[in-house]
Amino acid sequence: MPPTQQRRSPGAGGNSADADPASTKESDFDIAIRERQQRRASDQNTYQSSAIAASLGMISLAVVATYLRFFLHVAEDGEMPWADIMGTLTLVAGGAIGMEMYAKWAHKALWHDYAPGWKLHITHHSPRIGLFEDNDVFAVMNAVPAMALCAYGFVTPNIFGAGCFGAGLGITLYGIAYMFIHDGMVHRRFPTGPIAEWPMLKRMAVAHQLHHAGKYEGAPWGMFLGPQPSNG
Repeated sequence: MPPTQQRRSPGAGGNSADADPASTKESDFDIAIRERQQRRASDQNTYQSSAIAASLGMISLAVVATYLRFFLHVAEDGEMPWADIMGTLTLVAGGAIGMEMYAKWAHKALWHDYAPGWKLHITHHSPRIGLFEDNDVFAVMNAVPAMALCAYGFVTPNIFGAGCFGAGLGITLYGIAYMFIHDGMVHRRFPTGPIAEWPMLKRMAVAHQLHHAGKYEGAPWGMFLGPQPSNG
């Protein structure tokens, strides 16, 4: 057989060394991309399950605590504590709005302009590796006063206790909403389902993306009130 007919085309069952190095490199790259996508999908599913479980748990606990806080008064005193109920509802709204005002201030003053705060918060402005980031500690810190207010208000049967209970509930509801819009919609740490298509929530998400884009001196610093100018 002539020598030219004995040659075998590269990659046609011959030695793997005959394979095109470029195609091998591309295959390794594709494998790395696929593994990264799988890890991201796993992280998102874990975070989504945790977010839903935590939200349902906190809401259920709040409902039960509210029932015990007020309707047991009816069994004991025979009267509906309307003053306590109105105080609680007022402070639920006040706690949520106040938390937005605090978050707007703290975001700039404590998390960006204050060096120890920025050391933690910078992980939120950098590519995340893994499921969590150092910045998540702020969520835990914000949960402490909410739990303390709810606990104190639950065991204090007067109008002041009712106000503390409401403020704690308001901060808790703010935290749940913040998690779904900020962590879910904006940073895609987990899929948020149909709420991602709500126009009002989309505007909030876009406003926060402006902050991460670094325009307008970092504004808006808040989350739910949309684009806001910097206070200087």
